[in-house]
Amino acid sequence: MCSHGGMRWADQTIQVDDGALPGLGRDDLVRTVTTPEFAGITFHEVLCRSLLNPVPVSSGMPFRFSINTFRGCTHACRYCFARSTHTYLDFDAGEDFDKQIVVKLNAAAVLRKELRRRSWQREVVALGTNTDPYQRAEGRYRLMPPVIGALASSGTPFSILTKGTLLARDLPLLRQAADVVDVSVSVSLSMVDGELAGQLDPGAPSPRARLALIREIADAGLAPHVMVAPVVPYLTDSTAQLDALLAGLAAAGAVSVSAIPMHLRPGAREWFLQWLADEHPALLRRYRALYGRGSYVSAEYSARLADRLRPLVSHHGLAGRSGPVSDVAPAVVATVASRPATMAEPTLF
Repeated sequence: MCSHGGMRWADQTIQVDDGALPGLGRDDLVRTVTTPEFAGITFHEVLCRSLLNPVPVSSGMPFRFSINTFRGCTHACRYCFARSTHTYLDFDAGEDFDKQIVVKLNAAAVLRKELRRRSWQREVVALGTNTDPYQRAEGRYRLMPPVIGALASSGTPFSILTKGTLLARDLPLLRQAADVVDVSVSVSLSMVDGELAGQLDPGAPSPRARLALIREIADAGLAPHVMVAPVVPYLTDSTAQLDALLAGLAAAGAVSVSAIPMHLRPGAREWFLQWLADEHPALLRRYRALYGRGSYVSAEYSARLADRLRPLVSHHGLAGRSGPVSDVAPAVVATVASRPATMAEPTLF
């Protein structure tokens, strides 16, 4: 979590040429910011024109709209399927995704306007489907509190998916929102090995910190769902590893889990496989056999993973328990999705 007082943002102005963000309208860019507290990271503060992203009905997702307050993510997860979306801004899907972060300064104001439309039907809105709304910079920009307030005051149910422990700051707001609308809070955690997590999710909170967050969510009266995603083939998918993870989740107060094997979509595929070649070269041949030329694991792998997970989920009591905000959470327990439906934006669930 970052503090407000120590950050040197106030006097910075745009110091880039007109072509610096060719994929982003120049009129939308307010300023570009760097600060010692985020060494190596550049923030592009923009005024967005819309915030609600339609999700096709054909996707099969339990929500019709998504919101992303940032583009790019300092969690720097090597496998992140959203990496290719950064190329729409003429950034690359590797280091630029981790270090060139677009911040939607007027997110809440635009959202309030969209929610006042007569056509708005108060359908479920998902936050965190592309980049994490509680990545570290949220501590400085504080985009989420007014977004939560806008959704709740308009009677709009919503879900949040995050790895960010900064969500704990907003638990009182989320509890208040849950009194008037359905709210689902999900934490993404797929391993308890802190060393491996530090390699795969180098900018994200540790597994221990995320377990503590799950406990805080449960203690706040919200029913935490956990996305065991991605399950990384041959690195986090053994029965012993999954058993240890689910035991930790149950002890922390999680009520249900969903699991998704790692997708290697263009952008993420190259970035992850380069890491794999450097750290685990013996696995490259197995990965080529498992993924072929595509982005998804084989159906056989998914079936085997589901068979391992099903008894573990039952044993640890993570098949879902009643709670005040569990209705919006995906009712996918011990289910492994090998191939997600097509969406306007990539989503974990």
